[in-house]
Amino acid sequence: MNEVTRLALLLGLAGVAVTLAGGIVRWYGDEGRRVRRGLTLILKGEPHGFLVARGRGRGIGFNFTSNQVAVAWDRGAWGLRYSLGELMGAEAIVDGQVVGRVHRAEPRRAIDAVAAEQRVALRLVFDDAAHPDFTLDLWLPSDAGRSDELPPGEATEEVNRWLARIEALLRRPAATPRGMAAAPSPTTAVLAPGFRGDAAAEDGRDARERDADAAVDQDDHRDRAII
Repeated sequence: MNEVTRLALLLGLAGVAVTLAGGIVRWYGDEGRRVRRGLTLILKGEPHGFLVARGRGRGIGFNFTSNQVAVAWDRGAWGLRYSLGELMGAEAIVDGQVVGRVHRAEPRRAIDAVAAEQRVALRLVFDDAAHPDFTLDLWLPSDAGRSDELPPGEATEEVNRWLARIEALLRRPAATPRGMAAAPSPTTAVLAPGFRGDAAAEDGRDARERDADAAVDQDDHRDRAII
């Protein structure tokens, strides 16, 4: 093998390595994966359901083990965590108008057939005075031509599906997170046999014993008086 062939082979291997490294970087830096990693960090566990707004670097995720919901922005670099009990509802926004919604103690209003021209968004509403809502823009006119564009019709259908999912979540009874035991009610707590209580319990037993001794003394006094 002459020097020219060896050099060509080395250049070819270097090109393959660079291409492979570039592919790995693009895969790892994909917007959706970055948002999902951010949601995982916020929830301290894998999200069991999530939605990413492509091109906006924003997303929402749910973890049903901890009963929490997370919102993330700036491609997952920043976010907030709420309990599912703080999720009050969601709204579908098309061209600046609320065309569908679901809220606690209200029936769901599904999206009617609408043709979006300016915007399709999903807004989550929380019981939090500092951060009461979070909006995901699923389609904007500026998305035209992007390889991962979600057409307005499909974006509207996606928002409608998420309204149905959130309605199902709002109907779920509050559950104790897995791995956490509910504290026993003071009215139902029962001491195991042989359990030695605190000083108050000992004082109560002593008082009962003194009352019993006093009753015996009274009986003895009556017996002696009869005799």
